[in-house]
Amino acid sequence: MTLPLSRNFHRQGHWSGPDDTVTLTYDARFVRRKVLTTTGGTRFLVDLAQTTSLNDGDAFELNDGHLVGIVAAKEELLAVTGPDLARIAWHIGNRHTPCQIGTDRLVIQRDRVIRDMLEKIGAEVFEVIEPFIPEGGAYGHGRTHGHDHGHVHTPAHAHAE
Repeated sequence: MTLPLSRNFHRQGHWSGPDDTVTLTYDARFVRRKVLTTTGGTRFLVDLAQTTSLNDGDAFELNDGHLVGIVAAKEELLAVTGPDLARIAWHIGNRHTPCQIGTDRLVIQRDRVIRDMLEKIGAEVFEVIEPFIPEGGAYGHGRTHGHDHGHVHTPAHAHAE
């Protein structure tokens, strides 16, 4: 039996009404080629042209036209608060740690070393279980720990490293 195939995806807001959904963790939303199973039990093959960071609310388009919405899974995370949230955010960013930024808290993946560092600088850290939807980085969609931002560097367009 041949699995349904997805070679395309749509960003949130550029599609309407999924036929089914797939629930993925933050790490699992970084995909190029993988077999996934929807909440309705349909298995399908994702075969994208390049490794892509997908977000909660994006959708895979299957070869039969069906849309599979992407839902961010609940994960074991750390919620971070403190009197100087901007300073705390700087320390998290300085370690290239993906971070979900709220008005009164930051959310990061559980990491005992980062937790210890944050507590030493005065942050309050709480364990939570919820979907993880970190900032996409300065270049739009995607991970914050890479340098790829959708173009090729030429001598006339090189970044200072």
